[in-house]
Amino acid sequence: MATNQMRRDAAKRKLANQQQRRIERAKRRQRIAIITSAAVVVVVVVGVVLLSTLGGRGAAPADQAAAPSSAPAAPAALGHCTFTPTPNDPASKPAPVPTVADASTSGTVPVAMQTDKGAIPLTLDRATGPCAVENFLSLAKAGFYNNTPCHRLTTTDGLKVLQCGDPTGSGSGGPGYTINDEPPTGLAPAANGSVVYPRGTVAMAKTSAPNSGGSQFFLVYADSTLPPDYTVFGTIGAPGLATLDEIAKAGSDNSNGTGDGKPVTPVTIQTVTVG
Repeated sequence: MATNQMRRDAAKRKLANQQQRRIERAKRRQRIAIITSAAVVVVVVVGVVLLSTLGGRGAAPADQAAAPSSAPAAPAALGHCTFTPTPNDPASKPAPVPTVADASTSGTVPVAMQTDKGAIPLTLDRATGPCAVENFLSLAKAGFYNNTPCHRLTTTDGLKVLQCGDPTGSGSGGPGYTINDEPPTGLAPAANGSVVYPRGTVAMAKTSAPNSGGSQFFLVYADSTLPPDYTVFGTIGAPGLATLDEIAKAGSDNSNGTGDGKPVTPVTIQTVTVG
């Protein structure tokens, strides 16, 4: 027969077993919660990685879906041209005033200039003098330069050019209008704010007044130092440089000073053909 002591000992053992089972159940629940949380974290990380990969390499994000695949091409740059008639200084030879207001700054134009001393091929460059190129082409197509003299040759240390484009041969003739300046950029600097116009350059001639160019231009047969006021609008081909070298050998008549005047060997532009 069980005594009171035996009943108390049995109750204690039962309580201890119940407490032990509760502790074990709590530990199991904790382990399950930890495993579940870790699984959720892994799923979230994998999802983020997948979304990042697709957004960067595949489908565009929603706010970019409507964007074009490439940016639209920028409009071509233009040179703004001003051709101003000069009623008090009429054209030395019939020539239309160009009507181009905005000239392209892209591309080159080959020009065949034939003189009685040899060919002088030119390549006109719209990037460096878009308005000057349009001007030269307009005059060439009108026949303005045909059968006109090159009236000036310089042979000094700092200036070696042949100047042409005046039908009168006096140095003061022009087309009956003026053209805006297009100051050169990228030329090598020289002393006193001047720059070097390199051998093979074609540039607009002008007076000391701004925007006073017209039809006259000069061909540089050796590096020359000038203020950066003269529009560069082309280059001279190798055969042309050879022709210029031969003209320069004979020198000038020094009518404008030592090393500056009319070429001793007269030079006439016979034709100027575009293309």
